[in-house]
Amino acid sequence: MKARHIAVIARILMGLIFLVMGLNGFLNFIPQPSTPVPAKALAFLGALYSTGYMVGAASGIEVVAGVMLVANRWVPLALALIAPIIVNIMLLHLFLAPALIAPALVVFLLEIYLAWTYRAAFRPMLAMHTAPD
Repeated sequence: MKARHIAVIARILMGLIFLVMGLNGFLNFIPQPSTPVPAKALAFLGALYSTGYMVGAASGIEVVAGVMLVANRWVPLALALIAPIIVNIMLLHLFLAPALIAPALVVFLLEIYLAWTYRAAFRPMLAMHTAPD
């Protein structure tokens, strides 16, 4: 299989994951995991829900980025939008729920792979010195 095909599969898989999980943030159609979630992780998630906007904002970004990835439109922008959410997912699992880290690790690795694949699009953003046009 060619590297191009792997990138397409990774992009669509990540897009579907975030589209479904983002929609789940609004509609709650995925049942709760049978594995008990640690108390500290529940407290953190409860705090996010109690703000009244954080889960909705994150879910909205997930849906938008998921659609962008699946549709192959503005993929670098989608990767940049979803990166802070992925970092928070990884940190939550690393520090508060390490037993449940496998899905977070998959998404993290997909993000790293896709960011590397689309690295040319990120070069201007990562320039140390630049000036406005």
